[in-house]
Amino acid sequence: MLEVGPGPGGLTRALLRSAAAKVVAVELDRRAVAALAELQDAFPGRLRVVEGDALRLDPVALLPTAPRRIVANLPYNVATPLLVRWLRGAAALEGMTLMFQQEVAERICAAPDTEAYGRLAVLAQWRARCTLLLRLPPGAFSPAPKVWSAVVGFAPYADDPGPALFTAMERLTAAAFGQRRKMLRGSLRPLGGAEAMLGAAGIAGERRAETLGVAEFDRLARLLAARPG
Repeated sequence: MLEVGPGPGGLTRALLRSAAAKVVAVELDRRAVAALAELQDAFPGRLRVVEGDALRLDPVALLPTAPRRIVANLPYNVATPLLVRWLRGAAALEGMTLMFQQEVAERICAAPDTEAYGRLAVLAQWRARCTLLLRLPPGAFSPAPKVWSAVVGFAPYADDPGPALFTAMERLTAAAFGQRRKMLRGSLRPLGGAEAMLGAAGIAGERRAETLGVAEFDRLARLLAARPG
């Protein structure tokens, strides 16, 4: 079990009360690391505290033995890049339970043809089954933030797209949703060969990005990744 997030140990204590065989707590704040030292002494061999930036750490290296699960109260300013990083290696994870700002959680779980549906929804739902589990008001925290929070559960799919296909999906969704009011034949033009790629995928060029399902984005990403060079 990998625990990431701000806080002096409340989440870590909860995980240690669970059936997790081992808990690795990642903290960037040295004060939080010091607060966890007593817990580490109380659970020798079961709790490991790592002082470091989660954006630079590999969950598989921290937890070399499967099954692996990430549970995190994410710092909201780095929540999206952390999620995308973990989605890259999601096939090695049993699951993730992550707390976000509510607006971000809703974007992750959004359906096609809705205002919240965008790049983050496609990337997340391409790699995992995503479920909005819980909404939390500001008063649930001390000190209270200015926004609502929400917890999302991720059940990763077993297939691993590999780095080349994942990068292609990132490029594709960035282009498609970067100019979401444009028709796809226009928004995908910077990738080169947009009309041919859309035709090969059986997708009309006059459609817009928010109307495509995840499976359609997958077809396009595979065509983009298969291009020579």
